[in-house]
Amino acid sequence: MAAPDRKRRHKAQYVQGPAVKRGRAGAPRQLEPGMQGILITCNMNERKCVGEAYSLLGEYGEQLYGPEKFSDQDDKLSGSEEDDVEAALKKEIDQIRTSTEQKLRRFQSVESGANNVVFIRTLGIEPEKLVHHILKDMHTTKKKKTRVILRMLPISGTCKAFLEDMKKYTETFFEPWFKAPNKGTFQIVYKARNNSHMSREEVIKELAGIVGSLNPENKVDLNNPENTIVVEIIKNVCCLSVVKDYVLFRKYNLQEVVKTNKEEGQQNLSSVTEEESSKEIKSAEDSNELKSGDRLQSEEESKRNEHDLQQV
Repeated sequence: MAAPDRKRRHKAQYVQGPAVKRGRAGAPRQLEPGMQGILITCNMNERKCVGEAYSLLGEYGEQLYGPEKFSDQDDKLSGSEEDDVEAALKKEIDQIRTSTEQKLRRFQSVESGANNVVFIRTLGIEPEKLVHHILKDMHTTKKKKTRVILRMLPISGTCKAFLEDMKKYTETFFEPWFKAPNKGTFQIVYKARNNSHMSREEVIKELAGIVGSLNPENKVDLNNPENTIVVEIIKNVCCLSVVKDYVLFRKYNLQEVVKTNKEEGQQNLSSVTEEESSKEIKSAEDSNELKSGDRLQSEEESKRNEHDLQQV
């Protein structure tokens, strides 16, 4: 009898597990299908990255959407309702149901499931619009505003990271950009973290096929596309977005987008100099090898000539 009891307890713990991953008012604590948000990569310091993200998103979020508002309406009850316990309880339950999102913050960090990756869940905003606004301003002003944030990618949709789920989801998700009469050139950028069951080639092939089926005039352009389909897979969650100016904004890299033309020129010159130095070293090595080979060949010829003379 003891064994079945252990099995029942184990099963109960398993069923209750996901609830532990949620905070008050049902706020999720980890990345999951159905979310929108912003995926941010950093260099080791995730805590500082979250702080920078809150500061940056808060600043530009207020510019686009105004100050963040919170609702404490469900904490206020009239005197007549306080006298009627049943009415007050019913009122509170109804308000909790209808104001869950109002009590959640506009930006909330959740566990991404990968190292050096931060996911900021968003509510009431358009991630693509906000991130594009940030990058456009930084590209124009060349004002560096972050130290540890590297790339900032908007995520407008998420689904399970299985090919059939992704195909079904993207048939609708891609429509605003690619369904006739909409059309445009596009590329697909793919990244998978902590996931080994997805095939990059297969995913790109299937998604490109869906874009083509929505409008045959959609064409692939790997150099300077109008639209870039971002596919970020973390564990069993697929994060998706379609972004503009991916090349112009240096692959949505906040460190690169603020560099001036002079800095970029110096960087390119440095790269060219390193390449030329490598070529010179390789040329010298080849020359030394050639000289060494010629010397060995001359020594062999001298020996053969000496041998011939001895025979004579």
